[in-house]
Amino acid sequence: MQSAIQSKLSNITLKVGSVLAVTVLIAGCNSNESTSQDTSTAGDSQDISLLNVSYDVSRDFYKDYNTLFSASYQKEHPGSKIKVNQSHGGSSKQALSIANGLQADVATLNQESDMNLLVEKGLVATDWKQAFPNNAVPYTSTMVLLVRSGNPKNIKDWSDLARNDIDVVIPNPKTSGTARYAFLGAYGYGLHQFKENVETPTKTDDFIKKLLANVVTYDNGARAATTSFTQRGLGDVLITTENEAHLAAKEFAKGKVDIVYPSYSIVIANPVAVVTAVTDKSGKTDAASAYLQGLWDVPAQELMAEMYMRPSNAEVLAAHRDTLPEITTFEPVAVFGAWTQIMDTFFVDGGRFDQLASVKK
Repeated sequence: MQSAIQSKLSNITLKVGSVLAVTVLIAGCNSNESTSQDTSTAGDSQDISLLNVSYDVSRDFYKDYNTLFSASYQKEHPGSKIKVNQSHGGSSKQALSIANGLQADVATLNQESDMNLLVEKGLVATDWKQAFPNNAVPYTSTMVLLVRSGNPKNIKDWSDLARNDIDVVIPNPKTSGTARYAFLGAYGYGLHQFKENVETPTKTDDFIKKLLANVVTYDNGARAATTSFTQRGLGDVLITTENEAHLAAKEFAKGKVDIVYPSYSIVIANPVAVVTAVTDKSGKTDAASAYLQGLWDVPAQELMAEMYMRPSNAEVLAAHRDTLPEITTFEPVAVFGAWTQIMDTFFVDGGRFDQLASVKK
C-alpha cells in the first residue's frame, strides 16, 4: 500500500516538474519575442516604421519624398530599412486625431495653431520651431483661384467672387487649414483693397458676406473640395492652394481648368514637428527627426518645387520662377495677429466666419 502511494506521488512530482519546465520554456520564448519587438523599431540594422500624419493636399509630395528618404536613410544606415506610412485629411482634423490618440511619429500640418494644439496636449515639444531650420517650415504655398477652362466667367481677382453670378467651392474652415487660409486670403485682400484694418472692417465684411453667400459646398478637406469642383462639376471657381491647383490642372482635370493668380494673396506656412510623446516611448525619435530634417536637403527642396510648393531654399525657388512666379503676398500674423488671436476672432463657434457665412443668396 505504501509502495503504491509513493509510486503515485512520484508520478505527480514528475508531471508537475514537466509542467513547470514547459512553463519556464514558454516564458523564456515570450521574453525573447518581446525584446525583439521592442528593439525592432530603432537603431542600425533594424526595420523602422514611421507614421506621418499630414494635411490633405500634401499626400502626393510625401508619397514621393518617402521613397527618396527611405533610400537615403538605408544608404546611411546599412542593413536598416525604414517605411513611412501616411495619413491625410483636413489639417485641424488630423491634429485633433493625434490629440485623441492617433500614434503619429511626425506631424506635417499647414497651420501653426494645429501644431500648438499638440504642444498644449504635451505631444510635441514647446521648442518645436527651433528643432529645424526656418522655424520648422520647409516650404510655403499661397492661395490661388482655379476656374473652368477658358475662364468663361472672366474671374480675375478675389473681388469677382462676390458677384451674383459666381458659385464658389472651398473646404470647411472648421476642419480644414486650407479653408482658413482661403477665408483669410480673401479677407486680407478686402482689408488691403478698401484700406481698412481688422478692427473696423465695414466694407471688407460686406465683401466677404457676398463671397460666402456664393459658396455652394463646404467640404471637409482641400482634396475633397478639388473633387467637388473637378469631378462633380460644382462651382465656377475653387479657392485652393497653388500646388493643388497645378496638380489639378496637370492631372485631375487636365485641359478642363485654368489657374488665376489673384493680385494679392496669403502666405501659407506648413510647419513640421516630431511627436516626441510617441517617438520617445518607441525609440524612434532619431529616425523621425532625420525624416523631417531631410526635407531641407536639396533633393527634397527640388521635389517640392517640381510639385509646385515654394521651397525655403531661395536658390531652388529662384530656379523655378517659371512655374512659381513672384507674387504679392501678406503674412497672416502680420495682418490679423497671432494664430491664437486669429482662431478666437474668426473660427471659434459664433466667430466672425460664422457671422459672415450666415447670409445666403
